[in-house]
Amino acid sequence: MSRSPSLPDRPRREIDPDLPDDERLEALRDHLETILEVNDQLTEQLETADTRRQSLREDVDRVERENKTLKDSSLYIATVEDLVENEVVVKQHGNNQEVLTETPPQLADAIEAGDRVAVNDSFGIQTILEGETDARAQAMEIQAKPDVTYADIGGLEDQLREVREAVEQPLLEPEMFERVGIDPPSGVLLYGPPGTGKTMLAKAVANQTDATFIKMAGSELVRKFIGEGSRLVRDLFKLAREREPAIIFIDEIDAIASRRTESKTSGDAEVQRTMMQLLSEMDGFDARGNIRIIAATNRFDMLDSAILRPGRFDRLIEVPEPDYEGRMKILEIHTRGMTVGADVDFDALAEITEGYSGAELESLSTEAGMFAIRDDRTEVVMADFEAAIEKIEDDDTTDVIATAQYHYN
Repeated sequence: MSRSPSLPDRPRREIDPDLPDDERLEALRDHLETILEVNDQLTEQLETADTRRQSLREDVDRVERENKTLKDSSLYIATVEDLVENEVVVKQHGNNQEVLTETPPQLADAIEAGDRVAVNDSFGIQTILEGETDARAQAMEIQAKPDVTYADIGGLEDQLREVREAVEQPLLEPEMFERVGIDPPSGVLLYGPPGTGKTMLAKAVANQTDATFIKMAGSELVRKFIGEGSRLVRDLFKLAREREPAIIFIDEIDAIASRRTESKTSGDAEVQRTMMQLLSEMDGFDARGNIRIIAATNRFDMLDSAILRPGRFDRLIEVPEPDYEGRMKILEIHTRGMTVGADVDFDALAEITEGYSGAELESLSTEAGMFAIRDDRTEVVMADFEAAIEKIEDDDTTDVIATAQYHYN
C-alpha cells in the first residue's frame, strides 16, 4: 500500500516590530502568499486521499458482493402447478419433479397457478419471476414498417382486394363486421409458384396498418429438441396478443404443415407436434383477439387437410404467374425509377416474357440497367432488355443442365 504524502511544514515567520510600516506590510504579504501555497498543497492532497478512499470503498463493495455470491446457494426455476390452502405444488424445470411446499406469507396474495418461481434447495419459494418468452420470438417482431406499398404490386388486383378485405379491413374497420353480424376471416393462405408476390402482398398490408408485424419462416419453427418448436409457436402467439393488433406472417408454412404420414422418426414426430400447437393457437378455446394470420407456400399440394379447413384459413388465395397485362404493369413498376429510351416497347417485352414471375421481371429490369452501365450510359434502351432476356434464359438453361447432370450422376 502506498504511503500518504507528508504534510508540508507549517510556515512560521518572525516579523521585526521595529521595521517600517511599508516593509512590515511587504513581509506580511509574502507570509500570506506562503500560507496560500501551503493551503493549495493541502487541498490537492485531500482530494487525492478522497479519490483513493472512494476506490478502496468500491473494491471492498465488490469483494463483499463476490463473497456473498459464493456463500449463497443457487436458486432453481420451477412452475406453480396448483394451490392447496397455504401450500403450493411446484414442478422444477429440467427434472419435472413435483413437490408440495408451503406458501411464503409475503407471497401468499401474489402467487397464482402457472407462475414461474425461483426455489432453493429445500424447494422453498424465494421470489416470483416474470413470464418467460422465447427471445427468438421477440426477434421475429419487425420494428420498422415494411417499405412495400400497394403501388409496388402489379397484376394482382383481385388477390390484393381479397387480402385487404380479410386482413386490413378487420383491423381498420372492425365495426363494419359487427354491424353485419359476422366474424372476419381468421386467416389467409397465399399459394402459388415462387416469385409471384406472396410475401409482397403481406408486406404491403402491414405497411398500410399500424398493427405489429411478426414475420417468421416455417423452417424456423422446426427445432431439434422435443417440445421446443411448439413452445416457440406458443410464445409467438403470446407476443402477438401482447402487441395486438398484430399480423403474423408465416412464410414456407409447408415446412411444418405438410401432410401427416405414418413415419415414426423423432424428427417427423416433432414437426407434427409443432403443427398441432399451431392448429391449437389458430383455432383453440381461447379467443385469438385482434390478430390476423397470413401464410404463404409454394407447395399447396403438400399441406395437411387439417390446416386448410375453415376456421383456420378461411381464404385460400392463389397467386399465379402474371398474365400479359400483369407483366406490363410489373415492368412499368420496376422501370419507373429508370431512364428508359424511347425505343423500349413494353408491349413486346410483356409478350416475350410469358411464363416469367414478378421476381424474374424485376431481375430483368435490373439486368437491363447493368448492361446500360457496362456501356457507360444512363439511358436503358430496348437492346439492353433483349440482352438481359438472353442472359436470364441462358442462366436458366445452365441450371437445368446442371440439375439433370446431378440427378444422372
